[in-house]
Amino acid sequence: MEYVFLSDSPAATTALGKKIGIILSAGSILAMVGELGSGKTLITRAICAGLGVPSRQVSSPSFVLVNEYRGRLPVYHLDLYRIAGEADGVELGIADYFRRAAAGVMIIEWAEKIYSLLPPGVLKIELDVISPRQRRLVMSSTDDKYRRLFLELGKL
Repeated sequence: MEYVFLSDSPAATTALGKKIGIILSAGSILAMVGELGSGKTLITRAICAGLGVPSRQVSSPSFVLVNEYRGRLPVYHLDLYRIAGEADGVELGIADYFRRAAAGVMIIEWAEKIYSLLPPGVLKIELDVISPRQRRLVMSSTDDKYRRLFLELGKL
């Protein structure tokens, strides 16, 4: 399954993110991929808002690597920008977070650094910079648990 969204503004990306957060269910793992400044933290903040987390609480955990938020579901927000690769992910205890995410939602920025450690069936969100205000977001997954999300987003 795949859904492509062309955003012409941060407001449009935020609206999409909120919709995603409203639809997500426990056990969702989102793998964010995109260059620096592509909007990973912006859409993460919006997804968290859709999950009932006040947006002022959501910040990029670049220095602490993981932030936990309380909303409709627990949210585990990982920012792997500062890790070198999969060995660092193992040392960080990423597998423990995957287990904890079964009852909540995990959002991983810079997920490409730990691809082989990701469980099957994650929701991959690739963000590409088209221009200073435009982004192309490609969401894909092979897991049926995201079917409702793809169906709902198709109505946008």
